[in-house]
Amino acid sequence: MIMILFLCLIILFIITILFFKKHKTVNKIINFPSPPRLPLIGNLHQLGQHPHRSLCYLSHRYGPLMLLHFGSVPVIVASTAEAARDVLKTHDRVFASRPRSKIFEKLLYKSRNMASAPYGEYWRQMKSVSVLHLLSNKMVRSFQDVRQEEITLMMETIRKSSSKPVNLSKILSSLTNDVICRVALGRKYGVGTDFKELIDRLMRQLGTFTIGSYVPWLAWTDWVSGLEARLEKTANDFDKLLERIVQDHEDGDGDKTDFVDVLLAAQRDKSFGFDIDRLSIKAIVLDAFVGGTDTSSTLVEWEMTELLRHPTCLKKLQEEVRTICKGKSSVSEDDIQGMEYLKAVVKEALRLHPPVPLMVPHQSTQDVRLRDNHIPAGTQVIVNLWAVGREAATWGPDANEFRPERHLESPSDFRGQDFELIPFGAGRRMCPGISFAVVLNEVVLANLVHGFDWQSIDDETDVAESIGSVIRRMHPLYVIPSSTT
Repeated sequence: MIMILFLCLIILFIITILFFKKHKTVNKIINFPSPPRLPLIGNLHQLGQHPHRSLCYLSHRYGPLMLLHFGSVPVIVASTAEAARDVLKTHDRVFASRPRSKIFEKLLYKSRNMASAPYGEYWRQMKSVSVLHLLSNKMVRSFQDVRQEEITLMMETIRKSSSKPVNLSKILSSLTNDVICRVALGRKYGVGTDFKELIDRLMRQLGTFTIGSYVPWLAWTDWVSGLEARLEKTANDFDKLLERIVQDHEDGDGDKTDFVDVLLAAQRDKSFGFDIDRLSIKAIVLDAFVGGTDTSSTLVEWEMTELLRHPTCLKKLQEEVRTICKGKSSVSEDDIQGMEYLKAVVKEALRLHPPVPLMVPHQSTQDVRLRDNHIPAGTQVIVNLWAVGREAATWGPDANEFRPERHLESPSDFRGQDFELIPFGAGRRMCPGISFAVVLNEVVLANLVHGFDWQSIDDETDVAESIGSVIRRMHPLYVIPSSTT
C-alpha cells in the first residue's frame, strides 16, 4: 500500500513538473494576459455553467484578447468588436479552420458537416452545395409559401387558446422544425415520431463538455460517467432516422424536388463536379437542423420575452405593424420591408441574446502574428459574441438594457461587416443561413404582435438562461394571448 502511494506521488510530481514546463513554454509563445490556472485542468474551473458570462467577466480584468488553458489546450478568447475583427477579418483565412472535437466526431459524422469540417476543399464543396440549393437568397424566396402556410397554422393554434395560457416556446419550436423539415426534406417528420425529442437531445449534447478533449489522460472519465454511451446512442438514433429519410427519398416518386433529392441526384450523376457519399449527404442534411431549428425558435422566444418586459416597446412595435398592415388578417414578407422598428427589435434581441453566444471554436492553420504576438499553428480561438454585444465602449452605459431605438439612432448591420453586431459570425465561417433565419424570424414576430395582444404570467418573463451551446430561456415562455381579430 505504501509503495503504491509512493508511486502515485512520483507520477503526480512528474505531471506537475511537465505542466509548469509546458505552461512556461506556451506563455513565451503567446503573451496575451492570462488568469492563473490550476495544474492539469488549467482554467476549466473558471468557466462555470454559463461560459459566455464567465469569459466576459474575465475579459474585464485580462483584456479583449486573453489566453486561457482548457486542460492542456491553449485557447485565445476574443471579447470585443476590435478583437473579433482581428480574428475574423484581418486574419480570417488563417483562423478559418476548426479543431477536432470528440463531440463533433461522435455526433456530426466525424465532422463531415459544413459547420464543423476543417477548412479546406471538402468544406468549400459542402458550403457551395448548401448555399446554392438551400440557403441562397433565391432559394429562400422560393420557400415563402412554406413559411406563410406554417405561420398560418401556428396562428390558428394560438387563436384556439386565446385568453388561456400557452407554451409559446413549444409552439415556436414546432414551427421552426416544421418549416425546416418541409424545405429540406419535402415533408414534416415531427408528427408521430420522436423527431423533435431527438433534435433536442442532439442539441443538448452538442453543448456538452468532455474532459477527455482537453485533459487526454482523464478521457476515461467520459466512459465512467456514461457520456460516451449517451453520445453513441444519440449518434446511432439520428443516423437511423436520417437513413430512413434518405431511403424514403430514394423509394419515393414525389413530384416536388427537395434538398435531399438534389443531393441524391448529384450522387448518382456526379453533377456537382465532385463525389459526395451517403455519409456526407446525411451530414449536410443534419446541418440544416443543427443550424436552424433551435436557433430560430430561441431568438423569437427572447424577442417576446424582452417585449413583455418592456411594454412600451411592445406597444410601439404593434402600432407600426398594425398601421402598415391595417385591414389585413396577417403580415406578409412584403409587408415587413418597411417596418423599421421591427428590424430594430430583432437587432436588439440578437445583440443581447445571440442564440449561440460563443462561436464554434476557430483554429489557426499556420503561424501568425496577432497584435504583435506569435500564435503557432493549431491554436484555438473563441469569439465571445455575448461579450461583444454588451461592450460598453461600443453600446454605451446602457449596454445591458433592451433599447431597440439605439439601432434607429445609429444603424448597424449584422451581416458580418459591423463587428459590434455579429450574431451570425463573420468571414469565411460566417453562418450561411443568415437570410433564411432573418426572414423567418421577422415574419413570425410581426404576425405574433399583429394578431394578438400579449400578457405575461407571473415571473415567466425572467431572463434566466439554460445551459448548452444554444442559450434558450431556462423555463418555457408561458403567455396569455388575446386575439385582435
